[in-house]
Amino acid sequence: MRILLSIAFAVLALSATAEDKPILITPTWLHDHLKDDDLVILHVSFLQYDFDLEHIEGAQYLWPENLAPNSPQGSYNAPDLKKATELLRSFGVNENSHIILYHVRNEVSPTARMFLTLENLGLQGKVSFLNGGFDVWKHESFPVTAARKMPKTGNVTLRQGDRLVDKNYVLKTLETTSGIVVDARAKQYYDGDPTGNPRDGHIAGARNLPYFDLVNSKNEFKSLDTLRGYFAPVAPPEKEVVTYCFIGQTASVVYMAGRLLGYNMKLYDGSMQEWSRIPTLPMEKTPAVTPK
Repeated sequence: MRILLSIAFAVLALSATAEDKPILITPTWLHDHLKDDDLVILHVSFLQYDFDLEHIEGAQYLWPENLAPNSPQGSYNAPDLKKATELLRSFGVNENSHIILYHVRNEVSPTARMFLTLENLGLQGKVSFLNGGFDVWKHESFPVTAARKMPKTGNVTLRQGDRLVDKNYVLKTLETTSGIVVDARAKQYYDGDPTGNPRDGHIAGARNLPYFDLVNSKNEFKSLDTLRGYFAPVAPPEKEVVTYCFIGQTASVVYMAGRLLGYNMKLYDGSMQEWSRIPTLPMEKTPAVTPK
């Protein structure tokens, strides 16, 4: 009986995994599924003008700050659960919806932050990211429109997740061997070049993986093999990765790349904006190399 139960649970687990939507989709995939009943397409842009001018048919406009609001406590915070629920329901998001995010031009990182936020709100396995975004969609001559679609109000229920972590979580990670802290900023800032923050350098013990190395010139995520080549020297696959940057935006690209590779990913939301302001939190600079 125990063997039969174990087999049954294994089958259920495989079925649940099989139902997860792909993290990355291609323009061709989206074009072929554009009429799917469960599809909710979100056009992510800092200015609604971009959306009003042209967008993918059926898309709704998502302003990044609606799901990552700024406050006197810092930039890019987790959204209020009630407000986030109302917003996503206004887009027509239901319990069985497949949400597609796409960016304009080079706005990969704020759109990746939307991906992280939706996963943190309990929608992991239901969100996909259009690789290359709107520019690649248009480059492949797929249709665009200026017409607006008014969806029926959805019924999705959200919950606060554990993808966004605080400074105490980072400190605990630094004290254990089960996780790695990764700085997503350019190496020059990791090393200690001035940034305008109260303290320069990086979180003591953090490793460096610049987010821009993970996307190509067309603002697409690079191949899995290439991404694996960047991650392997920084974090073994069995390690949890806690990534950070200046305010919690560009580190979202590292978060997404790690998710593509199967890592257990977290993001320190306060990032250097908070960490550098608290003198008791450990920081260091890369030692200068003395010429021989």
